[in-house]
Amino acid sequence: MTQTWDPGQNGVLEFPSGRLIRGRGLLRPFPAGQRPDFGLYLLGKRPGPVPWDSRWVRWRDLHVPADDADTLDALIEAWRRAERERVEVACWGGRGRTGTALACIAVLDGVPAAEAVAFVRANYRRGAVETPWQRKYVARFLGPDA
Repeated sequence: MTQTWDPGQNGVLEFPSGRLIRGRGLLRPFPAGQRPDFGLYLLGKRPGPVPWDSRWVRWRDLHVPADDADTLDALIEAWRRAERERVEVACWGGRGRTGTALACIAVLDGVPAAEAVAFVRANYRRGAVETPWQRKYVARFLGPDA
């Protein structure tokens, strides 16, 4: 059975394919309503346990991920699972790392890499993808078929 987010819910980004992924900052209170089925957490240290499937990508604040191959695998997993499950992507603030990951997922979903940051800023959060090297990471992101 398909269980996805309400497209009008705060932080939920709708991709061109119709997939919905919620971005959020872990420093904010947990949102009311539905819980995720899968969470992708982008942090410098391993997060605590959550009562749903999750994955951690080592990713320091204001930087790019530590391991490109692991990050690509995690982003593909989030994108695939979002077809039928409630997926959230989160870092502490919900802007830089989360925005960068959402922009890369947008590339997986068919948005040209050169347009992915603008797509996320227009549809998720205006200040997403905070640093020049995060923008460059998205611009160079090619996905699994490159």
